[in-house]
Amino acid sequence: MSESLIDLLAILDVEPIETNLFRGKSPNTNAQRVFGGQVIAQAMIGACRTLEGRLPNSLHGHFIRPGDPQVPIIYQVELLREGKSYSTRRVTAIQHGNAIFSMVMSFHVGEESAFHHQDKMPRVPPPEKLIAGKLPKQPMYCETTEFIRRYYAIELRPVEIGRFVSQKIDDGRVHIWIKAAARLRDDPALHMCALAYASDYSLLDAVTARYERPLFDKRMMIASLDHAMWFHRPFRADEWLLYAKESPSAQDGRGLVRGLIFKPDGTLVASIAQEGSVRERR
Repeated sequence: MSESLIDLLAILDVEPIETNLFRGKSPNTNAQRVFGGQVIAQAMIGACRTLEGRLPNSLHGHFIRPGDPQVPIIYQVELLREGKSYSTRRVTAIQHGNAIFSMVMSFHVGEESAFHHQDKMPRVPPPEKLIAGKLPKQPMYCETTEFIRRYYAIELRPVEIGRFVSQKIDDGRVHIWIKAAARLRDDPALHMCALAYASDYSLLDAVTARYERPLFDKRMMIASLDHAMWFHRPFRADEWLLYAKESPSAQDGRGLVRGLIFKPDGTLVASIAQEGSVRERR
């Protein structure tokens, strides 16, 4: 069993401590605050455990305070609605007696529809072609992706590898192949939670991509303010998925990013929107 598998399952396996009340722990890293994707995914797991036969179709969350990685997070789930087709849950993440994250999540039974359409996947190289001949020229890529695999349990292969060394992307469109670093069991809800976890990673990079700033620019202060996600079609989070990101607007110390996630065959599986605080350090 790999280290990544142990870490990922530990992150997603929240502990039930009372009716509709769960406790999640953070991995043992040197991080100063809890990764936002972790809070989203753990909140989702808690909500999923309060019903059966329905899968998530959307979530809308707000980050209220930074999370303390040294303290367990309590997730309080409220049952807001039980309809014939939809169920609604509100989840509040709590530390030190204060809410650090709040999310409303919708579940759907699934049904037949006469309407079927989706955006086309951008034309980019497949993940297996983004390794040969490029890694020796990009040592920072090797170091960064190994750090991400160990501490975030995510494998990634960026299309625009030059972003690691301040390449400017004029239109702010950034593409990256992602997947869970270890095999997950056959549970559709678990794969949705794992993708939500990964979806928060470097999403706001699409904002700074227009300004010749490296991927991890220490001159910047970047933090997620909210996160919305919609699930469209079945997928596996432990198989390669293309994350296509763009930033339509940035102003007043905030930046907006939209993301689409595709399977390699072009199937659109999820959509994401997020606003973040994007500031220069003074």
